[in-house]
Amino acid sequence: MAKITENHVYALKREGEVKRVAFSASLLDSGSNTFGPFNTFRTLVFRNVVTNIGNAYNRNSGTELCIFFQFIFHLHSSHKCFDKYIALTKCSTGFFVAPVRGAYHFEFYICGPGSPSHFVSAVLVRNGEHIFIATETQPSHLAAAGNAATLLLEVGDVVFIRQYENSRISDSQNRHTTFSGHLLFTM
Repeated sequence: MAKITENHVYALKREGEVKRVAFSASLLDSGSNTFGPFNTFRTLVFRNVVTNIGNAYNRNSGTELCIFFQFIFHLHSSHKCFDKYIALTKCSTGFFVAPVRGAYHFEFYICGPGSPSHFVSAVLVRNGEHIFIATETQPSHLAAAGNAATLLLEVGDVVFIRQYENSRISDSQNRHTTFSGHLLFTM
């Protein structure tokens, strides 16, 4: 009987660990920079990770990430966009990968220099599908926008922020451009 109780306690403890998922990051580690305009969409990699409970957000590059996504793809063949997505992005980073099925909440805020010819714009993306966009057009000074979404994610679903084509996005030591998310509850 004691063995069953120990196993049950361990299982509950492990289940509690998986339920703890939250991250928050800003675009740059240091300094200031403006990205764009580009003639295609670009994945934004948020380098200054201030919180990453559960390690579901990945800012790192390398083949490990590609192998991980290919492994997830083979485990979850219903996510056919993974294979195409891996090929398109050449394993860029900046991905949040859901470790458990559940409802997650995401927020993103962007800023950039005002311009009569380029806007500030980014899209929240789930498995290659555009979910919500944040856009601001201003002829001068600073332009800022933000948006949020609550999404039902399956294990291995990928969420990230994509810079809109022909847009400009900036960040500095003030941390204006951010991406955050957390698990609300498992399903």
